[in-house]
Formats: sequence, C-alpha cells, structure tokens
Amino acid sequence: MSEHEQFMDEAIKLAVDGVMAGDGGPFGAIVVKDGKIVGRGNNLVTSINDPTAHAEIMAIRDACKNLNTFQLSGCVLYTSCEPCPMCFGAIYWARLDKVYYSANRHLASSHGFDDSFIYDEVNLPFNRRRIPFIPISSEKGIVPFREWDKKESKIKY
Repeated sequence: MSEHEQFMDEAIKLAVDGVMAGDGGPFGAIVVKDGKIVGRGNNLVTSINDPTAHAEIMAIRDACKNLNTFQLSGCVLYTSCEPCPMCFGAIYWARLDKVYYSANRHLASSHGFDDSFIYDEVNLPFNRRRIPFIPISSEKGIVPFREWDKKESKIKY
C-alpha cells in the first residue's frame, strides 16, 4: 500500500469513526507535512451546532494550531470526499500544496449531501440569489481598509 493510500485510509477512518460517534456527516480529513500527520478533522456540524465544522475545516484548524501558523504551504490535505465550495475556499486561503480526495461530489449528492445549489448561486447576480445580498453604507466600507493601509505592524496574508 502506498503512503498516499495509507493517508487516505486515515481520513476515511476519521469519517467512519465520526459517523459511529454521532459527530456529524460522513467526512474525514487530515493534513500532512513532511510525511507526518499534523492535523486531523471529521465533520462536527450537528454535534457542535456549527455549519462550518466540516472535516477539511477542522483538519486545517488543527494543523494551523499544531504548526502555529495561518498558512499551510508545504502541506497536503487528504479528505474522504471532494471538498464543498466552503472547504474549497478554505483550502486556497490556507495555501495547501495539494489535495487528495476519495469520493466525489456526485457520490456525496446521491447520499444527501448536495452542494450544487451553492455552485449555482455563486454565479447568479445578487438580485437573483435565494439569500439577498444587499449593499449598505458602501461609502463607509473603505474605513477599515484605510486603517489597515496605515498600520505598520500588520501581518500580510
């Protein structure tokens, strides 16, 4: 068995263990750096009442905590299922080098985990989305950015 398969087996084990424990949906993920697991996560959405507690997010948070960083360059994510749009964004924000996944989004959809409506919504104009996105006080939105630009001790990311 290859190292990649061993890591994927660990992500899948986390998914199954999470289901059996009643943690949430059937998803598990690990973050690996230099051949060592530095972050683990399984879906905790229903057990901690947090819609963002997806396996990939939990593994990224754990890896960032363990490595004391907010960027995971040099790391690889193994996840039991193709990431949803939220996790996709988090993967890019975390600057992971690569993602390996097992099940695809179509298989997830056939088991009740369908994210296609989100992909569809992103491409719609604001006035056609199911959840309205309404700009307000647009002229004031520049204030935090001006403060950021003036701050000399900022940490860029």
